[in-house]
Amino acid sequence: MKKTLLLCMVALMVVGSPLFAAGLQETAPAKEVYFLNFKPEIADVYETKIAPVFEAETGIKLKVVTAASGTYATTLKSELAKSNPPVIFQTNGPMGLAGSLDYTADLKNTNFYKILSDKSMALGEGGQVLAIPYAVEGYGIIYNDAIMRAYFALPNKAVKINSADEINNFALLKAVVEDMQKNKAALGIQGVFASTSMAAGNDWRWQTHLVNVPLYYELRSKGIPFGTKTRDFDFSYGPQMKNIWDLYLNNSTTAKGLLGAKSVDDAMAEFALGQAAMVQNGNWGASQILGVKGNKVADSDIKFMPIYIGVAGEENIGLCVGTENYLCINKKVSAEQQALGDQFLTWLFSSASGKAFVKNDLMFITPFNTFAENELPTDPLAKEVIRWMNKSGVTSVSWDFSVIPSEEWKTQFGAALGDYINGRKNWAEVSRVATDVWKTEFDLSN
Repeated sequence: MKKTLLLCMVALMVVGSPLFAAGLQETAPAKEVYFLNFKPEIADVYETKIAPVFEAETGIKLKVVTAASGTYATTLKSELAKSNPPVIFQTNGPMGLAGSLDYTADLKNTNFYKILSDKSMALGEGGQVLAIPYAVEGYGIIYNDAIMRAYFALPNKAVKINSADEINNFALLKAVVEDMQKNKAALGIQGVFASTSMAAGNDWRWQTHLVNVPLYYELRSKGIPFGTKTRDFDFSYGPQMKNIWDLYLNNSTTAKGLLGAKSVDDAMAEFALGQAAMVQNGNWGASQILGVKGNKVADSDIKFMPIYIGVAGEENIGLCVGTENYLCINKKVSAEQQALGDQFLTWLFSSASGKAFVKNDLMFITPFNTFAENELPTDPLAKEVIRWMNKSGVTSVSWDFSVIPSEEWKTQFGAALGDYINGRKNWAEVSRVATDVWKTEFDLSN
């Protein structure tokens, strides 16, 4: 009986083998697309919100890996070399793209490219479309208007203006900030500016974003077109950068000697908890502020002002607006994987579910034609960027840091700024690092 039963079972398995195989196929792993994310501050949105909904609607898994702050370039290089590399990755403008040309697929015929409003915004080479921008962003000095109103209501304030809206140049900003610092106890703050984050991988707000302002003015004064790489960098507006740098350092929540341990997250938490009235960052910082446990800043009080440094005519300049955020698809993966990458990106920026995440969680100001006016971001800093972009008589500061010759320049300039903070270099020495390393790195890259 046992032998007969065994034979029957074997026969059933043989006869039913197609059904058996079908059962295996039904339980096979779902298709998967691997996305290497650049921004740690929104990693949780991709992982816990977007990925589950994308899989539920399409049956495709989204694998999200996020590089640690300041390590994306090295992480990307390492991940691309693996047997299971990312399908979708990010690049930060022309310089980043130049280092990834061996991996970037032509996106000209993708659905993702078709929904880009202004096709000229894409990056390419030789007629190919290799990188598509996914967000227009702006940065400047974020301020808490409730604290500012409290300051302007002080009977002993040392300035004649009565609103943060009236600050339109460095002289006024300096006068307000220094007087606020004197009155920090009355205002209930630990300092006007949140910590100048100098921890490893956290100095990008200075060696890239802040230096963009003097770089912008220098390139304009020399008539060098936007995006044009040049060896001719004199740091001629370095003294003006020193103005705002010293203002940050001397009116801070944190003593200079402790800044080397401070991260961007620390600075944003200080602002969110009402310990600081101002912090330099971009509209992407809204999610950080609003996500801090115990956040004390109302949406309506989160405002932007430009980074004023003391240049003639700066009353007419606005926020730094542009993008270094581009998405690429890896041409080294299979055609099927590339198609899945296109499917995810198109879904994110055109489906009802995807657009809701973009608006409410990622808080991107997007360049795609799929968004109606009521689908634009409503977070306070995105609205501020849009408000400043539409101000009459105000010119946005373009993102010129795409012409910085290398990441090594940023690293060495950031180190020089750290040495200045700790008294190991004076500003003249910082300026020499800026110009000498620029020329060296330009020559090496050309």
